[in-house]
Amino acid sequence: MSFYEPKSSKTQSVLSTGHPRLPISTSNPSIMVEQITLYTAKVCPWAHRAEITLEEAQLPYKRFEVNLRDKPEWYAPKVNPASKVPAVAYGGPDVQADQPSPDSQKIAESGVLIEFFADLSKDVPLLPKDPVQRAKARFFIETVTPKLFGAYYSAIRSGADPAGFVEAVEVLQQLLPPTGYAVGNWSIADAAVTPFLARAELAFTNDLGTFEAGKGKVVWARLEQEPQYERFRKYLADVKGRKSFQKTWDPEHLKDFYQKVFAKENSA
Repeated sequence: MSFYEPKSSKTQSVLSTGHPRLPISTSNPSIMVEQITLYTAKVCPWAHRAEITLEEAQLPYKRFEVNLRDKPEWYAPKVNPASKVPAVAYGGPDVQADQPSPDSQKIAESGVLIEFFADLSKDVPLLPKDPVQRAKARFFIETVTPKLFGAYYSAIRSGADPAGFVEAVEVLQQLLPPTGYAVGNWSIADAAVTPFLARAELAFTNDLGTFEAGKGKVVWARLEQEPQYERFRKYLADVKGRKSFQKTWDPEHLKDFYQKVFAKENSA
């Protein structure tokens, strides 16, 4: 499930590039990275996972911003039949993003994509080499993601008490090692949860959502001030401090979007 951009009279699509397009190979000589075109949307936390991972991987890519309420007619038949983001066109000729080639491989779903990028990025490890640690990274994703997303989404869209997010943070904190990221070094486990943490902070501290006014600020004040959440605070500062996050995070765009969406819903 994802948010939608406000509908406009014309589909808004912004084409930009990630890292400069250069021939690239991984440390595995059998893997030669082909062209990558990412179809994404700033408002979507699931798509944000993929963008963060691509930036961490330092893989060259093209970026196409999809207006989720006014999608291009070609998007579903030529990129993702489910008509969702994120999705990738991989390989094939190097064409314009709004003219995807049938010769490229189309891959979708954020969980699939972040692992795919990790497989491509052998020079910049995005998953531990140790099988046990890799399993722990995947366990972290599978355990923490539904907790964070469920609490955040139910608060802003269904009016649930934002206090439920504190319980989700406690689950996250219990799985964190004493220092570092989810499994020590940064990995796709961190990319998987960072978008939800950032959006919850933005929504709760600005009272953006259908929850009772003021409750979001109270919840975030607890997380910022109470000593038992010190480990969470350090983790949040670490993931938000990554260049990959800062480059792909547009809080003003998201804040403006939330204000428009919730102004309509709260007045309905």
